[in-house]
Amino acid sequence: MAKGMFVDTSICTGCKACQVACKEWNGLEGEPTHFRRTPGVPYPVAFNFTGNSYDNTGALSATDWRHVRFIEQFNRNRSEARWLFSSDSCKHCNDAGCLNACPTGAIIRTDMGNVVVQDDVCIGCKSCVPSCPFGVIAMSEKTGTVHKCTLCNDRIHNGLGSACAKACPTGSIRFGDVPELKAIADGRLAKLKALGETRANIYGYTEAGGLNVFYLFMDRPTVYGQPERPVVPQRRLPLSTAATVLGAVALGVAGLISFRERGNKKKEDVTK
Repeated sequence: MAKGMFVDTSICTGCKACQVACKEWNGLEGEPTHFRRTPGVPYPVAFNFTGNSYDNTGALSATDWRHVRFIEQFNRNRSEARWLFSSDSCKHCNDAGCLNACPTGAIIRTDMGNVVVQDDVCIGCKSCVPSCPFGVIAMSEKTGTVHKCTLCNDRIHNGLGSACAKACPTGSIRFGDVPELKAIADGRLAKLKALGETRANIYGYTEAGGLNVFYLFMDRPTVYGQPERPVVPQRRLPLSTAATVLGAVALGVAGLISFRERGNKKKEDVTK
């Protein structure tokens, strides 16, 4: 049975324990930082401020497989505000654009439904990067290969949950069997709706063939940086291929007609 995660953003506190756990378990390096010398300080100090609230990484990358989003919302006169948080990662799509695009078979789906990059098979062609509608997979200039969340592949195949879910202090990230997680998500959504949270919604049941990592959002998906209607590029392939073939046929027919017309004109000139 497919394993996955349910991320309930309504109880996320933005503590970033999941980011730290992901880094620690997977041995991920820190992001490249900018160094600046400060008067009175005898050594360079690292700065990597995004300027976006308390967000310290900005996006998912080859060394940041989990990213906690901070969204500050204010009313018109800025007298009231609310915070929205969301712990983002690879969605492990059932229709995975990265897997579909990989020419070497470096990206595979395991028996537990998670999508994994095999570093020793990846050739660094980057075909998978634009094929992910969520901007998850990224190239590492250091290794020359792509990287992303594996759903803690080594842990889950040894009976353990994902590191991020284990570290989450509020239960915002839950790991388990996808059908069971969906039942929990449906119950939670119904409860929030009953409390008047009309904008609450589940994201991931239908997107990209269904996501094994899905979310309960308190606002539209775009507010959390997620596409409303993600398109897996390969779904357009049959249509684009047909259009290309038809275009080529039309061009060939036009060329043939033009060639015949020129031939007929030459015959007329010879006759005259």
